[in-house]
Amino acid sequence: MSPWGTLDGTSSARSVPRQESTEMPRLALYALIVCVLSVAAAVVSFTRGSFLGVVWVLLAGLSSNMCWYYVKRGKQEKSVTG
Repeated sequence: MSPWGTLDGTSSARSVPRQESTEMPRLALYALIVCVLSVAAAVVSFTRGSFLGVVWVLLAGLSSNMCWYYVKRGKQEKSVTG
């Protein structure tokens, strides 16, 4: 059998599914931690009757977007180099 495939053009090699690393980029992990802590701070602020919780909610939104950005960027870099 030829190493380049069969006569009909199909490959004879078995395809093995690639295992993707589940490692999260460090900045994405930090952003996720900030997001969780800011949500907790917002809950505490609102239960105490303070409207300062609005600032914590905005920080949670910002940090969650940063987390998604760094996760997507990490996957994109891994697909380009891998």
